[in-house]
Amino acid sequence: MDLKLFFDPIEIDVDQTPASFQSSIYINRLKMPDHEGMDIALIGMTEYRGGTIKADIKSADEIRKQLYQLKKGFGDYGIVDLGNFRNGPELADTYLRLKEVCSYLMEKGIIPVIFGGSHDLDLGQYYAYETSEKLVSVLNIDNQLDLEDESPERGHIGKIFKHSPNYLFSYYHLAFQSYLTNQKSIELLEKLSFEAVRLGVVKENIKDIEPMVRDADMLSFDISALQAFYAPGALNSKVYGLTGEESCQLCWYAGQNEKMSSIGLYNYDASKDSDDRKTAFVMSTMIWYFIEGYYHRKGDKNFKSNDYLMYEVHLGGDPDTIRFYKSKLSERWWMEVPNPDADGLFNRNRMIACNYSDYDLALKGELPDRWMNFFNKV
Repeated sequence: MDLKLFFDPIEIDVDQTPASFQSSIYINRLKMPDHEGMDIALIGMTEYRGGTIKADIKSADEIRKQLYQLKKGFGDYGIVDLGNFRNGPELADTYLRLKEVCSYLMEKGIIPVIFGGSHDLDLGQYYAYETSEKLVSVLNIDNQLDLEDESPERGHIGKIFKHSPNYLFSYYHLAFQSYLTNQKSIELLEKLSFEAVRLGVVKENIKDIEPMVRDADMLSFDISALQAFYAPGALNSKVYGLTGEESCQLCWYAGQNEKMSSIGLYNYDASKDSDDRKTAFVMSTMIWYFIEGYYHRKGDKNFKSNDYLMYEVHLGGDPDTIRFYKSKLSERWWMEVPNPDADGLFNRNRMIACNYSDYDLALKGELPDRWMNFFNKV
């Protein structure tokens, strides 16, 4: 694929000192850099036709300016900034172009990190998994559920649910605010065995949320989920929400997730931001922490290796036993669900991320809710 057909080059030059983030990556300037062998590809978006509020189409560059000034983190970077994505003649064309580019990158083992644009662009991000021949799990962080109508802005998650072919296995929604949410939408998620977690529960103990982040293949993050204090430039910012620190923590978890293969940060409008570009800075540090998490991955994949401790808990019912695995490297936990389709699409999803609290619950003779949700789907 000739990627230069899809991107406009970058003209930003902020910090060329050796320790800067800018000096540690490859940037599409006069010509598109070679992306072969890269780990992560940065993609700026200027598409806002899916939203009801007009936004500054140069918003992605404001995030980029802040990101370039940060210091390089851990590891040997293999990061390329492909530039700003060229929109299609129609909004639907932008979705399809984004699908094509993200699918191509993921096939090469490169993680697309998308920033800027309206939240409905996660449709293009999700469509990229259509040819992956696997069932995928989506994590959406937003103060609303976006299930209530057919507009791109408020109905894009519903379109993901209805998309054909259907390759959606799990859907996790974090940090929704109850007073902004239709109760029928919550009931729909429960019927589908999907999970939605209120803002207050996320903030109460963010470490308990980590297994949901670890189970996802794709992260879609509407920065309107942040408090307006931290994100005055969010298109739909509210007084209540996540803090900047909590958002960075979630992005760190996402980066450490071995399954995570794409991430999008959406709904930033530079024209609403503070003079010191507070929102752009918060988003740049979220991207930085995702990258930092990626380069701290522990290789948690082979559960049959000596890197894991296996615990078998006897329940004395149906099921009779549950197997738990604990990584010696990362000290993270998983539980195994019996799988009748062992050689099919469900095989990849049979290991569910969990916490020690799930293991402790099983020791008391109770089935963890997430185990039951998975079993019902299979």
